[in-house]
Amino acid sequence: MNEKVDERVGVAVDMGCGAPLKNLSPLKMKILPRERGAILQSLAAGVVPRMGLHHIQVGRKDEITAILGDLERVADGGAAIRFVIGRFGTGKSFFLNLAKTLALEKKFVVMQADVTPTRRLSASAGQATALYTELTRNMAVRSKPEGGALTGVVERWIEDFARQDEKTDAPRDLREKLRPLLDRVGGYHFADVLGRYLEGYLAGDDALQAAALRWLCGEYATRTEAREALGVRSIVTDRDLYDYLKLWGAFVRLAGYAGLLVGLDEMGALSHRLNNAPSRNANYEALLQILNDCLQGNVSGIGFIFAGTDAFLDDPRRGLMSYGALAGRLAANPYAKAGTKAGLKDFSGPVIRLESLSPEDLYLLLHNIRNVFALGDPAKHLVPDEAIRAFIQRCAQTLGASFYQTPRDASKAFVGFLSVLEQNPGADWRSLLGDAPIEASSSDEDGDELARFTLNLK
Repeated sequence: MNEKVDERVGVAVDMGCGAPLKNLSPLKMKILPRERGAILQSLAAGVVPRMGLHHIQVGRKDEITAILGDLERVADGGAAIRFVIGRFGTGKSFFLNLAKTLALEKKFVVMQADVTPTRRLSASAGQATALYTELTRNMAVRSKPEGGALTGVVERWIEDFARQDEKTDAPRDLREKLRPLLDRVGGYHFADVLGRYLEGYLAGDDALQAAALRWLCGEYATRTEAREALGVRSIVTDRDLYDYLKLWGAFVRLAGYAGLLVGLDEMGALSHRLNNAPSRNANYEALLQILNDCLQGNVSGIGFIFAGTDAFLDDPRRGLMSYGALAGRLAANPYAKAGTKAGLKDFSGPVIRLESLSPEDLYLLLHNIRNVFALGDPAKHLVPDEAIRAFIQRCAQTLGASFYQTPRDASKAFVGFLSVLEQNPGADWRSLLGDAPIEASSSDEDGDELARFTLNLK
């Protein structure tokens, strides 16, 4: 197996990854110190950076093209849904954040959250409301990509409304403007709360505006509390999650945005951390409703991306394939499946499977990380090209082909390697690489055996 791995690395070198990198010039975009710190700290911890993704992104061209097509469809008034599937460490969270970045650039509003047993799609004890609250708190727009954009989204529409000619009956005019929402489930309550926010905005009443935002975030626990604060006799409950996401999808388009993208990560929490089968099936039923609506054109202006491991989708006992209706809709195209060995792909279905990075893509990833360390200045590179090739060769020989299946751990280990060299200028990279033990790490929480690794660089 080692000979085969050596051959793959050699192919990567022959394809330009091992030449003097004349054809792989460092990124021309300026890397800010703030971006450098955020990227390196995140990669060292094995998590996805919240900024600067474009400085390290490699590969996934076809997958990105598919997401861009989805965004165009949503912007045209349609809907889209994707299940991004891959083994632990293949870059699902990275891909989800990359999709977020693309959506923000196209003037989308993005809601994103991690699914947990206490934040899920369907529940009866507040867990679905908790997920809705997390999504609204994480609402992001291009000017505020880190989240917390709920106020800005609402005020963008309110300000456009208030800038119009002086009105004799603002509440009535407001309801007229929001007529597209009134035919939807919860639309009248949603419009009423926006009307209360408008009252507070025009009167300079910060408390009333805050109360309206609290309602829009689903933070009122009882109808009595909401009625006392806003005069509204309804609140967001567990059964309202999907209905209110659809309302937000319609509202953001009224506010001038292209649409709404909802991203949910760690979907394996539903399949392998919910031990109660009825609860699990209730969440799968919620997924089925969303899937049917998006595929049949029953919703508009909204897209969904769900990210999970292979086990979340394929496990016949607990995964989506255990739920008959979902299994039929998410089954792979048999013709594309038959042509996998020939490199044939099909992204017309809702499932995107993230394959392992190729040797050349992995090389480019490490090359980009080295460039981030140097703030984009080739003169400040900590190691030569030879060191990157040696790093890949050493790890591949030790761990075999599985090394290419976990770019998260590859980048984490390489950041650790360069960090030691940066803090010890006199250290020799050859000795450091030769002395560092490489160990396979444990499996993920879904139970799959994984070929993860760590480098002990102490």
